[in-house]
Amino acid sequence: MPEFLSSVIAFVVAISVLVAAHEYGHFWAARRLGFKVLRFSIGFGKPLWKWTGRDPDRVEYWLSSIPLGGYVKILDEREAPVEAHEASRAFNRRPIPQRIAVLLAGPAFNFLFALLAYWVLFITGQPGIRPIVDAVTPGSVAAESGLRAGDIITHVGGQATATLEDAVLAVYDELLADGVIDLRVQALDDEPRSVELDARDRVGELTEPDALFKGLGFTPGPGVSLMPVEIVTVDSGSAAETAGLRAGDRVLAVGGTSVQSWQQLVELIQPHPRDTVTIRVLRNGAEMEFPLTIGVVEENGVAVGRIGTHGRLPEDIAARIRAEQRYSVIDAIPRSIAKTWEMSAMTVRLLGHMLVGDVSLRSVSGPIMIADYAGESAAAGFTSFLGFLALVSISLGIMNLLPVPILDGGQIVFQVAEWLKGAPLSERALALGQQVGLALLIVLMSFVFYNDLTRIFGT
Repeated sequence: MPEFLSSVIAFVVAISVLVAAHEYGHFWAARRLGFKVLRFSIGFGKPLWKWTGRDPDRVEYWLSSIPLGGYVKILDEREAPVEAHEASRAFNRRPIPQRIAVLLAGPAFNFLFALLAYWVLFITGQPGIRPIVDAVTPGSVAAESGLRAGDIITHVGGQATATLEDAVLAVYDELLADGVIDLRVQALDDEPRSVELDARDRVGELTEPDALFKGLGFTPGPGVSLMPVEIVTVDSGSAAETAGLRAGDRVLAVGGTSVQSWQQLVELIQPHPRDTVTIRVLRNGAEMEFPLTIGVVEENGVAVGRIGTHGRLPEDIAARIRAEQRYSVIDAIPRSIAKTWEMSAMTVRLLGHMLVGDVSLRSVSGPIMIADYAGESAAAGFTSFLGFLALVSISLGIMNLLPVPILDGGQIVFQVAEWLKGAPLSERALALGQQVGLALLIVLMSFVFYNDLTRIFGT
């Protein structure tokens, strides 16, 4: 329950911050272009707190009871009678280019928020790790291409990948481009080499939730493949403690299979919950064997083996794979612009491939999974949560530009149609558009809720 509550709180904070940025864009543009703003509200429903500004327009500022959105209310003759002396400041009376500018300002402020968030991350230092291959599945595309555990991915498609995040995004980019993923890799003490992963005609399959690296046959990660199999800590009451294992033991073999890395130890333990195996260790220069009954935990509804031991990367290796991105206040500006553009372009490409059926629609997340991601990123710290906010802000900005009537993009379409027609659209046309938009939104929300529930319950 505490984890669920923290996810809910993180989700509400995220939505409130991003909606505030979006609606402030509309508010800022409307005020500067001469529209009369009546209310700025974070949330819907009755106000929990409200304040009336001292400016001549007496704008109302609300913090409302349902924290799942927000709005800016602008004077409009289509909603209520307007006094003659204020008619020129009503939304429907302002020049159409100005109306479009107000509508565009909301998504624009979402992109601006992302840019500022990335700028803060770059000047404070964005911690990360180099993109290391932790494991390669035998017989997979990765294995057949020559990729090996311990390889560091230095380039994807000719693009340098300083961090794991860079590599993951670049792999997706290559997958969406033509399905052939060109890697440049290098082991810690080896010469660089080229690796080509051929995933043509598998885009839909590989864009299913959590399917990309499983389908390609390798696991990127924090360097577990480089971790020596020396036990650093043993959980109290764990299967390892019950068997007699201690901190300082070096694992040599499990069930007769020699163990060369921590990743290999994990691979020998996880698929065998409740099985009893013989584990051989080196302790104080002497080899010892212990019968070990593997414990069990549930992950995503599946029972996996766990023995309760933990290792650690040697400091010299840990230092070599760290990849913190930190820049000066000035140098961070072009970096943050490039990052915002890169993430925006990736989102648009994914959306485009979804619309034509190339990318799995199951990859779309709804509020339940977003809340889960929000909770995880908040638990990981400020920089992680700020990076999450930046990514969601970009998605929110792009989503609002879609030509759906109840979104900003749909309202812009109405303004352009009025411009071309030379007269306001009929009330019937506007009402029909709103009904179609609402229906589309209900369908979309139902679909993403279904996606979330199938991920949770594994159906």
